[in-house]
Amino acid sequence: MQGSTSGDKTKNAEYVLKTASDMNVRFIRLWFTDVLGTLKSFAITTDELEGALAEGMGFDGSSIAGFARIEESDMMAHPDPSTFQVLPWRPKERGAVARMICDIKKPDGSPFEGDPRYVLKRNLEKAAKLGYTFYIGPELEYFYFKGHNGTEILDEGGYFDLTQLDAGSDLRRDTVLTLEEMGIPVEYSHHEVAPSQHEIDLRYADALTMADTAMTHRLVVKEVAQMHGVYATFMPKPIFGENGSGMHIHQSLFTGDRNAFFDPHDQHNLSKIAKHYIAGLITHAREIIAVTNQWVNSYKRLVPGYEAPVYISWARRNRSAMIRVPEYKPGKEKATRAEFRAPDPACNPYLAFSVMLAAGLKGIEQEYECPAPVEENIYEMTLEDRRKVGINTLPGNLYEAITEVENSELVREALGDHIFEKFIANKKIEWDRYRTAVTEWELDSYLAIL
Repeated sequence: MQGSTSGDKTKNAEYVLKTASDMNVRFIRLWFTDVLGTLKSFAITTDELEGALAEGMGFDGSSIAGFARIEESDMMAHPDPSTFQVLPWRPKERGAVARMICDIKKPDGSPFEGDPRYVLKRNLEKAAKLGYTFYIGPELEYFYFKGHNGTEILDEGGYFDLTQLDAGSDLRRDTVLTLEEMGIPVEYSHHEVAPSQHEIDLRYADALTMADTAMTHRLVVKEVAQMHGVYATFMPKPIFGENGSGMHIHQSLFTGDRNAFFDPHDQHNLSKIAKHYIAGLITHAREIIAVTNQWVNSYKRLVPGYEAPVYISWARRNRSAMIRVPEYKPGKEKATRAEFRAPDPACNPYLAFSVMLAAGLKGIEQEYECPAPVEENIYEMTLEDRRKVGINTLPGNLYEAITEVENSELVREALGDHIFEKFIANKKIEWDRYRTAVTEWELDSYLAIL
């Protein structure tokens, strides 16, 4: 309820209590995320709902990744009334189950600096002071497999296929219907390029709403898949030799009802604000990539040849660039936007949206100069060609990305010291575990000859 008055909160709380009673809700799941973007939850009964809305619910945060140490573990989950939704997949015979997304606070009522939702709110407040509202429209890709223990696919379908090969059509349909039943509008859904790979695109919204929605989207996809007896995964690169799953993020800044990215007099219909923002993403791309692509597996997707962006550049039509600006259509000024194509759907959306916004705002504040768009196929350029036009590459693995983010003042400021340090410490542990593991590839390649 960012920016809400106490009267608004009281009114919304009254609405939640009445709706819960009218819909025979018996349990409310209180949702929040840890630093890595894992959804956490505990349930209360409706008997506790009024107190939870007024004062929050206490819990032990010492076992939550990146939260608090044992000596400072008492936390309060304050449910946001605007996020109240009944969960359609839960049985209703003995009472429905609803969810609310929470802000995590300390016992004294102050925001907990380890709460990713608070981090995003803080960055959005900075944008608001500059007169901007941050809007997001993500495209989340994912795979369906026959079980969680392997990558046995359901179909051999390809991009936009609508044939018997697309065994996920019913799964996608039920997922979209479930999302819409929860008040989440969907723009598109279709089969993606890889076999058994799918995409559901969400209609753009303000960044806080969209971060909440992205967390809900991931759970709904998995819940519906489970009801159909299959497994859904947002792992960035589960199948060798096939395209990985990305989360292309369309983003723009508005001042009131006006899109601050649009300029009818510019060659590309982009305002100076938009160009500075894009320059910010380009300048700080290597610093923020550890947050938008946070797993060891993320960098198996970010390789040339699989439609994933590797080269730090922008373009209008060129999908090999990291940032694409869709062509302007007359009368669609509000749709002017930058599509950041590097992130994957396994990131923490609260933190990913925060660092993207921070990079863009830095470009605006410092008036970074935007380089010329690159419309050639960058994958076909030689290293010398790329050097001539100043195209750098994204980090090639998690360790390289950690090294970049560790020295980033921009990311430290965007995330705050607590999450910045906890995040990096966790990623270093992940890299060490990966680095010291003996893989099947090594055994297949070396055991018989060494």
